[in-house]
Amino acid sequence: MKVLVKRLESLLELGGIKKDIIFLIISGAAVLLSLLDVRPFPFDMAWIAIILCGIPIILEAIIGLVTSFDIKADVLVSLALIASVAIGEDFAAGEVAFIMQLGSLLEELTVAKARAGIEKLVHLTPQTARVLRDGKESIVPAEQVQVGDLLRVLPGESVPVDGKIVSGQTSINQAVMTGESLPVDKTVGDEVSSGTVNQFGAFEMEATKVGEDSSIQRMIRLVQSADAGKAKIVGLADRWATWIVVIALSAAAITWLITGEIIRAVTILVVFCPCALVLATPTAIMAAIGNATKHGFLVREGDALERLANVKVIAFDKTGTLTYGKPKVMDVVSVSDQYTKEQIYRLAASVELLSEHPLGKAVVNCYKSEYGAELEPVHHFQMIPGRGVCAQTEAAELLAGNLELLNEHGVFMESVPTVDETICKGGTIIYLSADGMLAGYLTLSDTLRKESADMIHTLFELNVQPVLLTGDHESAANAIAGQLDIHEVHANCLPEDKLNSIGAYQETGKPVCMIGDGINDAPALKKADVGIAMGGVGSDIAVDAADIALVDDEVKELPHLIELSKRMMTTIKCNLTFSMALNFLAIILAISGTLNPVVGALVHNAGSVLVIANSAILLNWEKR
Repeated sequence: MKVLVKRLESLLELGGIKKDIIFLIISGAAVLLSLLDVRPFPFDMAWIAIILCGIPIILEAIIGLVTSFDIKADVLVSLALIASVAIGEDFAAGEVAFIMQLGSLLEELTVAKARAGIEKLVHLTPQTARVLRDGKESIVPAEQVQVGDLLRVLPGESVPVDGKIVSGQTSINQAVMTGESLPVDKTVGDEVSSGTVNQFGAFEMEATKVGEDSSIQRMIRLVQSADAGKAKIVGLADRWATWIVVIALSAAAITWLITGEIIRAVTILVVFCPCALVLATPTAIMAAIGNATKHGFLVREGDALERLANVKVIAFDKTGTLTYGKPKVMDVVSVSDQYTKEQIYRLAASVELLSEHPLGKAVVNCYKSEYGAELEPVHHFQMIPGRGVCAQTEAAELLAGNLELLNEHGVFMESVPTVDETICKGGTIIYLSADGMLAGYLTLSDTLRKESADMIHTLFELNVQPVLLTGDHESAANAIAGQLDIHEVHANCLPEDKLNSIGAYQETGKPVCMIGDGINDAPALKKADVGIAMGGVGSDIAVDAADIALVDDEVKELPHLIELSKRMMTTIKCNLTFSMALNFLAIILAISGTLNPVVGALVHNAGSVLVIANSAILLNWEKR
């Protein structure tokens, strides 16, 4: 006995879920030995389960009652445990304690979560700034920057505060704010936001919003406030606990008074314990999570699937979610008799070979993928931030970039090609000139994921409304929405705009699921009833903010996840109906004296096993 006590004391030093699992394994084995009447020690083995599983239940019930008069299902369980032990029904007490703690562990596992999103956002906050005062540059902590200060930002540095460019031109990676993977050209008079990254050119800016007013700090507050408003689901047994306790005690007292048999009263308390009711929800959720994992979804929030079953609107970010998030050359046009289409493509790829700009890299990669030919060697390469690139080949002096670049270099353009249709479709144009003459142009645009169209069509069949929320401009947003038959589009969205749009749907009584991949989507993912992040291409912060991560980025599986959540809710309702019906039947038999505490405990076992078996069907469920 002393050896057993010492081992139990060492186990108590273990922490968290690992300790609970070990205790449950030991308790389960002890209950089984008690049922088989095996006694390796001079006491009923059920006492091990009573100590390991029952005492924590009793203590929690007492603390809840004393501190806040909080009546939960553990109050009734405690009464049943104490009454069973009092009349010598040790097996019944041990079995009830084991089943209740098993349900508690499953519930704990399904709602376990680990978040580090806000901390990662804090790390994105620039720590220092280059301040220009009296013609001298000094590096100071970013929080000391004042409105009106003149700052310098070098290539590769984060913008320390919100401001306006007063000299220089550059390209800014605004993914942290808009989600767009392509940098945006900026020049004098343009606004820049804190946390965004300067890619190519140095510039000077005037600070307009600092400290808590800066964009990155507003983003942090949005994530925090959105998470605080998300409701958590309370277990049904705990929700009905007060009535369960009152009815159980009344039934037991009346039966004892009428029959004079305390064993009937104790049996009523035992069979009234909501064991199957406690297992009904977490076992179904665990099985559904296992199914979702097979289809590429990592469910990080236990009750996310329960919320997903009620979703009426699914809000999609565009870039990286419905599209691949990588520009691709869609067309090459020659406007000169001296060059063929293939030659224009080859020259453009040659001059862009040394470019660090995503558009330039896309031109090179697409050319190599399509032709696989060697590129022209270039000399005197120069990158012009916000404009394009220039270089010299043996054949000609080349410029590749926007119209401003060509105009600044005096390129002769007899007529500028009409590219309005391309721009309206959300495309980008790269003009190519050779020896001062316009030679041709390339059109690039983001491309739809091949599975997006079928996925959106299936969502309509499920009576779920798809909505597009994107930081991209209206032409690109409308082009993608038109291809997918999405009727509701919100373009030019900053993080707070996405947050407000989701809130507006929720205020009309429409639960919302948000799907995104960027840091800018984190507040919306938190605010939505269910947040799903693209785990492969998405940022760590988006994944941390979401309830579910799509590991392989295959959005085609989204309809399966929604249908699985609805099927899971059907299973939960069946489990609840069965467990309550079983309880009431057992109560009637207990009142009549047909059941004793031990048989009542075995009925509990049978009910719990059937609930678990029904939930397990979800593991391999597929829509027929």
